[in-house]
Amino acid sequence: MNSNLKQVSVFSDSKKHYEILDGLRGVAAIIVVMFHLLEAFTGGNHLVQIINHGYLAVDFFFVLSGFVIGYAYDDRWGKMTLKDFFKRRLIRLHPMIVFGTVVGAICFYFSASPTLFPKISETPVWEMLLVMVIGFTLIPIPKSMDIRGWDEMHPLDGPAWSLFFEYIANILYALFVRKFSNKLLAVFVFLFGCLLIHLAVTSPQGDVIGGWSLDGKQLYIGFTRLLYPFFAGLLLSRLVKPGSIKNAFLWSSLLVTAILAIPRIGGSEHLWMNGLYDSLSIIFLFPLVVYIGASGEIYSKVGARLCKFLGDISYPIYITHYPLIYIYTAWVVDTKASLKDAWIHGVVVLIASIVLAHFSMKLYDVPVRKWLVKKFM
Repeated sequence: MNSNLKQVSVFSDSKKHYEILDGLRGVAAIIVVMFHLLEAFTGGNHLVQIINHGYLAVDFFFVLSGFVIGYAYDDRWGKMTLKDFFKRRLIRLHPMIVFGTVVGAICFYFSASPTLFPKISETPVWEMLLVMVIGFTLIPIPKSMDIRGWDEMHPLDGPAWSLFFEYIANILYALFVRKFSNKLLAVFVFLFGCLLIHLAVTSPQGDVIGGWSLDGKQLYIGFTRLLYPFFAGLLLSRLVKPGSIKNAFLWSSLLVTAILAIPRIGGSEHLWMNGLYDSLSIIFLFPLVVYIGASGEIYSKVGARLCKFLGDISYPIYITHYPLIYIYTAWVVDTKASLKDAWIHGVVVLIASIVLAHFSMKLYDVPVRKWLVKKFM
């Protein structure tokens, strides 16, 4: 999701626009929705999840984000202030954070489940509204304020945790990292890569899943998942000149889909093997996907429209779909529905997520951002 997400302002960018990267972001965002839908049937067992590595889409978004931030802003600092940068990033990302939180608040009581979310029925409206207002700021809430029961830092809209880390990455980039030489940045990227491998290989679950709670362990996971991919993407934007690859969208979208959909590796007896797959995918394969995507062109009108549509909905679908997932998962658990029983309902939720994303972008996000640009830029 991560904002991990469409980075270049559609209102002010004069550089070449990477249409294929927009399309890839949309492909990965839709896979995230499918991953979360299928997660309802696992009972928390990562080993049996279909589209098993869909959680790695967050790390892919971070690579994309670092690459496009570097491409869009590295050469602008002579004529752009810190204030200008932060205003651009807030205008790009924050309206949909507010909207996603509102959607989460509207859906909150519809996901009440005595089995899955027992706290919801005990949560008064005033407390939910307080959490909603805090959610508008993206400030994470402590576990003591959890109103759902999953210890999320944003319990009305779980994926907002990755936007919290996206903001941190933007702050680090603007204050310090943009000034790093390529050699110094490469040293940090190498160290962050080692940290990522250690986390993944030694994880009790054999993966990099985590980062959404406000405690030491989860924050460690979140920062480790952020630091390598974001700054590796930034370094990639500085060092690599895109080539010329035919059918780049086809090949890069197939590759990222395969990486995210591949079954669990190593089983329960060799968890480290899956951790190694996670870390190597983030370290090597995701930068390769970004390079392929940046090295292609879209020549057909159909391809251009597809990439534009996928890019347009990528961030909105990521930040608005999870309240629908809460409702769907609660229904699956309470009714003990099997995948065979509930697949059609899942398709409906997927379509609803795409429709919600499209219209929230058209009717809310774009108009609000245009107004904010006119007002503050």
